[in-house]
Amino acid sequence: MLMRFDPFREFDRLNEQLGRQSRSVLAMDAVRDEDEVTVYIDVPGVSNDDIDVSVEKNELTVSIERRWNDEGKQVLTTERPQGSFARRLMLNDAVDLDGLKAKTSDGVLIISIPVAERSKPRRIDVETGDDGDSAIEATASDG
Repeated sequence: MLMRFDPFREFDRLNEQLGRQSRSVLAMDAVRDEDEVTVYIDVPGVSNDDIDVSVEKNELTVSIERRWNDEGKQVLTTERPQGSFARRLMLNDAVDLDGLKAKTSDGVLIISIPVAERSKPRRIDVETGDDGDSAIEATASDG
């Protein structure tokens, strides 16, 4: 049978939590390639109905609600975080907020944010003008 209370384990858990981020902040990874920024947030056990992704101006907000589903049962131990969790990201003008997409896969929320065309790397071609002067023209590169 499980022990209800182990004071040594509680001390270890408290010590560990003091060195960590607040449990109400969602941990994330973010990566960028030439065409998009991708944000990964772990949301195991959370249904899509309990995930809210919104954008206002240049602020992306992700909120989730993780609920206790075993009503009426005696709790012996609870270590999985429950309640409301949120993360706010300030985005700059280098991304296209209209093209933002979100999906879940294997307990991970994946948010794809396209990079705006004006922010993508491009090659600058140097040409010679008719009168012998040099002209510079910017073109988008395909990667």
